[in-house]
Amino acid sequence: MFKKLLAHIEAFIDWSGRTVSWLSLFLVLVTFTVVVLRYAFDSGSIALQETTTYLHASVFLIGMAYTLQQDAHVRVDIFYAGFSRQKKAWVDLVGAVFLLLPFMLFISWISWLYIADSWSVLEGSREAGGLPGVFLLKSLILVMTFLLSLQAMVQIARNIEIILNHGANG
Repeated sequence: MFKKLLAHIEAFIDWSGRTVSWLSLFLVLVTFTVVVLRYAFDSGSIALQETTTYLHASVFLIGMAYTLQQDAHVRVDIFYAGFSRQKKAWVDLVGAVFLLLPFMLFISWISWLYIADSWSVLEGSREAGGLPGVFLLKSLILVMTFLLSLQAMVQIARNIEIILNHGANG
């Protein structure tokens, strides 16, 4: 049952990452439109410009857990690349338990009032003609910490399994 839960969590994170990646295409199209409007027609739209910020933030904040799942985060792996599978599991386990999860807890804690204040006034853009949902954009911070924490827990379980299986096989 536990393995099934882990598989469902991984499938959800995979789905969310693949889904949000499509926003990148939309981001390119919106950015292209902003540039054409500005330079070809000497016109612009604050809402359209802010849309690029919303899309960019959404791709990064929601896509972080997927990137971690795919082991695609940037890292300096001078030593890590040469490690055995078990040593990599140890490094990833320690990193998830002592760095990633505490950092996600810290980010959640320090951003909670920031986001709650934004929701309390249903914060919108400070610019005339801007987008009204700044409070929703800020909420993506908590979505990011939740998804990354879920992925960290999956990694912890998977790495413990690798370590224990190696011990049983070795």
